[in-house]
Amino acid sequence: MLTSGASGRINALFSVRALKSFLILINAVVLFLLLPFRGRRRTVPINSSTEKPKDFEKLQECGTQRKMVRVPATIVPWKSSASSGGGGGGVAVDQEVAARRALAIRRVLQDDDPNSLREFSLFVTPRGDTIFTQLWTPVSVRIRGLVVLMHGLNEHSSRYSNFAKQLNAEGFKVYAMDWIGHGGSDGLHAYVPSLDYAVSDLKSFLDKVLGDNPGLPCFCFGHSTGAAIVLKAVLDPKVEARVAGVVLTSPAVGVQPSHPIFVVLAPIFSVLLPRLQLSAANKKGTLVSRDPEALIAKYSDPLVYTGSIRVRTGYEILRITTYLQQNLSRMRVPFLVLHGTADTVTDPEASQKLYDEASSTDKTIKLFEGFLHDLLFEPEGQDIMNDIIEWLSCRL
Repeated sequence: MLTSGASGRINALFSVRALKSFLILINAVVLFLLLPFRGRRRTVPINSSTEKPKDFEKLQECGTQRKMVRVPATIVPWKSSASSGGGGGGVAVDQEVAARRALAIRRVLQDDDPNSLREFSLFVTPRGDTIFTQLWTPVSVRIRGLVVLMHGLNEHSSRYSNFAKQLNAEGFKVYAMDWIGHGGSDGLHAYVPSLDYAVSDLKSFLDKVLGDNPGLPCFCFGHSTGAAIVLKAVLDPKVEARVAGVVLTSPAVGVQPSHPIFVVLAPIFSVLLPRLQLSAANKKGTLVSRDPEALIAKYSDPLVYTGSIRVRTGYEILRITTYLQQNLSRMRVPFLVLHGTADTVTDPEASQKLYDEASSTDKTIKLFEGFLHDLLFEPEGQDIMNDIIEWLSCRL
């Protein structure tokens, strides 16, 4: 897990401090090289929770034999509990991805809220990855606008179903995408070979959403790393021209690993050992919400990754935050940024920097004293959702 804070500075190339840093680097390299021989962690983190839903256990009754599941090779129609799922030819996905996707689909099909029609769809990227997407449509409320939602690192879009339904009640049609390595989408769980893949997939998804809903204003919502993905996407002039505004909660604009040495090692080991789970990079005991029940719900969810961060994933987060820090002044889209001052995962000061440096003429920042990272899942989460809905409604 990544934490906020400033890294140290080397004052002199040949100082004692520099020599000590060099020795630390050598020692760290040796430790990294030895890590693979200390026993590998399991790489099927969907089993990480102590209690699993019964229907989830059924997904794993396949023994040791690897099973292949077929998924559509092109965009398929939206499906809901009112329609049966379809098969068809396509690409093969492994057992772990198939289990996650089956659970993600089941949650959609079992949702029978009378006020919101919930559907899912799959599309295949030019890379060949299948991406899981969702749609919440208000049943009896006139649609006034669109919201495209991007979840944060290690989670998935279904965690925001309650928020999506509240947006439905205010006339917003809500789309969401599980980005690569998350939820019902392809990829090793929580392994992100490139966040540029997620940025590209978001742009493609936006093209589809806007094509299906001509004339409706479209907003983007992003949390944490999902907010960083949204930010990089809207820096593209083609996307900027089509988006009416963005809402960012706890955006990953400024992050630092738990020790500055990882900044030096990350580019190297992201190539040598990209999938390695690096427990040393985790900050022990980091809380993301002050609501105990919200924490239990999150970390008992088999679609939420609870293992140590993978080297490549961590490096990709550092890379996108560096890019954003260097391009904040290019931000021209209207935006609302919300951040808790006690957040130790992403840096609230970086959100302030985004607000200060962005060229947007319509921009708002709200800092919540003492709040943690998962703002929508804090005890005051409903108030924060109301703030977001009010901001969006004022821009229709």
